[in-house]
Formats: sequence, C-alpha cells, structure tokens
Amino acid sequence: MTGTLVLAGTPIGDVADAPPRLAAELAGADVVAAEDTRRLRRLTQALGVQPRGRVVSYFEGNEAARTPELVESLAGGARVLLVTDAGMPSVSDPGYRLVAAAVERGVRVTAVPGPSAVLTALALSGLPVDRFCFEGFLPRKAGERLGRLREVAAERRTLVYFEAPHRLDDTLAAMAEVFGADRRAAVCRELTKTYEEVRRGGLGELAAWAAEGVRGEITVVVEGAPESGPADLDAAELVRRVRVREEAGERRKEAIAAVAAEAGLPKREVFDAVVAAKNAEGIRPNADKGLS
Repeated sequence: MTGTLVLAGTPIGDVADAPPRLAAELAGADVVAAEDTRRLRRLTQALGVQPRGRVVSYFEGNEAARTPELVESLAGGARVLLVTDAGMPSVSDPGYRLVAAAVERGVRVTAVPGPSAVLTALALSGLPVDRFCFEGFLPRKAGERLGRLREVAAERRTLVYFEAPHRLDDTLAAMAEVFGADRRAAVCRELTKTYEEVRRGGLGELAAWAAEGVRGEITVVVEGAPESGPADLDAAELVRRVRVREEAGERRKEAIAAVAAEAGLPKREVFDAVVAAKNAEGIRPNADKGLS
C-alpha cells in the first residue's frame, strides 16, 4: 500500500497563524521534507512538537535529486510531510515536482491548508480580486524583467508578484514604464508581522517611495489593464513610442513588439503605423527592421 504526501502551509509571519493540524502532522509524519531544516527547528520549537520521523532538506538546489528518494519512501507506504519556509509548498517554492512525481506513481496527495502571502495581499490590496494571476518573482536582469512585464501589459486580471526588497524600486519603476505610472498598485510588506504595511497608490508614486529604501518580505499587487486601456492609442502615439524605444537602443522589431504588447494590439498594426509615418516623411523603411 502506498503512503501519502502531505503539503502543509506554514505561517508567513506570525507563528500563531499555524494551522491547528500542522503540529499533529509534524509529530506524526514518517518523513518531514523541509525547505530549510533550521527554520523548521524554530517552527517546531514554537509549536512545542518534536518530529518523530526523519527530517530531510528539500530546496531548489537538491529538489531534482531528492524527489526520487521521497517518491520511493511514499511508494513504500511512508507518510511524507512537505513544508517550506513560509506559505504553501509549490507556490513560488519547492513542491510541484514532488507532487507531479507522486501523482505519476499513484500516490495520494493531500494538504493542510495554511497562510498564503498571495491571497493575503490580494485581500488587503483594495484592488479587484474576482480574477487574478500570480506571476511569482520577475527576472533579475533589467531587460528580461521588462520583457516579462510587456507580456502581460494588456492583461486585465489583477497581477500578483513577489519581490526582494533591494530590487523593489527597480521593479516598480519598470512596472510604471510598461503599465503606466498611474496604474494602481499595492505594496504589501511584512504581512502578519509586527511592522506590517500596505502602501497603495499609482506605480510611479510607489516607485518614488521605494527608491528611499524598503525592508522586509514584499508582495506587489497591480491592477489589471482597463478595458479601454492603452489600446485606444492613436497611430501617432504608437509611432512616438516606437521611436522612444529605438532611441533608447532597441531594434525596431523589438520596439514594435513591445509597443504592441503595451497597447494590446497586433504587431502588424503597430508596424503599419510606423511604415505609414515613414512614408509620410518621405523615408523608406528599412525592411530589416520590420517584422519577422
């Protein structure tokens, strides 16, 4: 008979938010797989429990190697508990690979639901929560970060991101550039902790605030694009935006793609606007700089 994989939520700040079942699962599991065994030790001490089973590390660096080992334990009938540093496993944390492997082997997977920074930030943001998408952490490199943001520039659902405090100002500035400085957002800091703070405002305003320095664990919630959104831009504005990007060093093809994403328009429509503007100025567009 196969065992059971249990995904358990852990507090995102206040240990008193630990699910009541968590202590029992920690005490009774045959194997406890923890993202950080030192943080697990502090958690068990705070809850007054002692794991009777084997405690192993399970983090991004050893996830690929450790997964087969845990699946074999599950296949042999073990009850394996997976916990991460904060929140639910698999949500921007280790977990989904183990779940997928366990499901493939026919192992039962269940959960001890717990705190979630994503849902807590959404609830506190003051922004629409009927539809949302979670984007996790953005790339660290500026160009890749801008590219990822442009992919969702026309997204009408509320967006949720995690970010490190030392990158928050750059991220908010990039969001203001791509989404618009007036797009509403909320920066949720140190959720459920003593110095919890939710800062709301336009992205431009929030970027200026973050430039002064911010500490703590950060969740950013951004309003989705309005239905009338930037797609209402006229041809002249589309051309202007392409030229601004070209002057900043982007190739025309890349600039057209970025502006099209921002405006929620087909690339062909932006390209045609650029060609028409060049023709009106008596300049022949360079075919190598067009679409491909």
